[in-house]
Amino acid sequence: MTLDSLVSETRIPIADAAGLAARMIDHLAEHDIAFEDQGGLMVAKLPFGTSSLAVEAEALKIRVEANDKGNLEMLRSVVASHVIEFAGDEPLTIVWSGHESSGGTLANFREVRLKAAIDLTPRMRRLTFTGDDIARFVNDDDLHVRLYFPPEGLAKPEWPWPAPDGRILWPEPDRRPVTRYYTIRRIDLQTREIDIDFVVHDHAGPGSAFALNAQTGAICGMAGPLGRGIRPARWLLLAGDETALPAIARILETLPAMATGEVFIEVADRLEEVPLIAPDGVSIRWLHRGDRPAGTTQLLVDAVKAVRWPDHRDVFAWVACEAQALKALRNHLRDERKLAREQHLAVAYWSLRQP
Repeated sequence: MTLDSLVSETRIPIADAAGLAARMIDHLAEHDIAFEDQGGLMVAKLPFGTSSLAVEAEALKIRVEANDKGNLEMLRSVVASHVIEFAGDEPLTIVWSGHESSGGTLANFREVRLKAAIDLTPRMRRLTFTGDDIARFVNDDDLHVRLYFPPEGLAKPEWPWPAPDGRILWPEPDRRPVTRYYTIRRIDLQTREIDIDFVVHDHAGPGSAFALNAQTGAICGMAGPLGRGIRPARWLLLAGDETALPAIARILETLPAMATGEVFIEVADRLEEVPLIAPDGVSIRWLHRGDRPAGTTQLLVDAVKAVRWPDHRDVFAWVACEAQALKALRNHLRDERKLAREQHLAVAYWSLRQP
C-alpha cells in the first residue's frame, strides 16, 4: 500500500469460502483478470486498483485498494456483486471497514449539461458539456467516460448510488438512465467544458438520439475516467472504425514526436474524414466502405493482416471496432503475430447484432 492509497476490507462468513473464492477467480480469469498466489493470499491487479482474497475457516476475507474514492467504489462493487452471484442461495452479510462510501451519488460521478453542439461530418457530431468539479476526467491514460442518459420526461434525473454492501444500486426501470461509453476529446478546466464526439446514424441508439435531439441545457451524467490507452513502444498500430475515431485522434495527439507506426480508420467515405494531428513517422490510411453498412466489411481486417511489421518486438497494437471484426483482429494479433497480452489492446466498441 502506498501513502496515497485508499483501502477497504471485509470478512464474509460463508461455509464454503474456498469454493466461492475458486469460482470467482475462474470467472474473472475469463475477463483477463488474473490472480497471483502470494503465500496463500490471492492478489489481482485491476485497471482501477488491487484486490486480494484470503480463505479462512468458514469466511472469505477481501481487501481492495485504489488511489481514489471513485476507483475504490468500483472495486467494492465488482467484488460484492461477484461474491453475491457466486455464493448462490447462501445468505451473506457484507460489511466494509476502512474507507467507506459517504452515500449519495458515486464519487466518480458528475452531473453535466449540454452547452453546445456542432457537426464535424455528416455522421459525427461534437457535443460540449459543462459541469462542476471535472478535474478528475483529466487523464491521458484513461480515455473514456461512461455517460448516463436519463429517460425523457423525468422532472428530476435519478442516478445510481453506492449501497452499504458495496454494490451499485440503480433507480427503478422506468427512471433508470441508459449508459454508454465515450471518449473525451477535449477538456478545459478553466471554462469547465468537455467535448465528446458522437457517431450519429438513422437507427439511433440512446447516445446517438441524445446527440441528435438534445437541447442546450439537457442533463446527463458522466463517470470515470475509464479504459486504457496505449503502452509506449517504438512502433504502434492503431485500427478502428468511426466509433474508434475519437479515441484514435486523442491517442495520436499525445504521441511523442519520434513515434512511428501505422493507422487504419474505416469510415463511409471521404466526407467522414477529419483532420488528425500525428507525428511525421505515423502513416494514416482511411478505408472507405462506400454504401456497405458499417460492420459488414473486411476492410480493417484485411488492412491489418497486410501490415509489414518492424523487425523488432517493441510494438503495441490498439484496435477497436465492431465485435465480429474485432474477434478476427484479436485472433490475428494473438495467434499469427504472437503479441503478448501487454503488447496489444483489442476492444469491441459495438455489435452489429445489438443496437
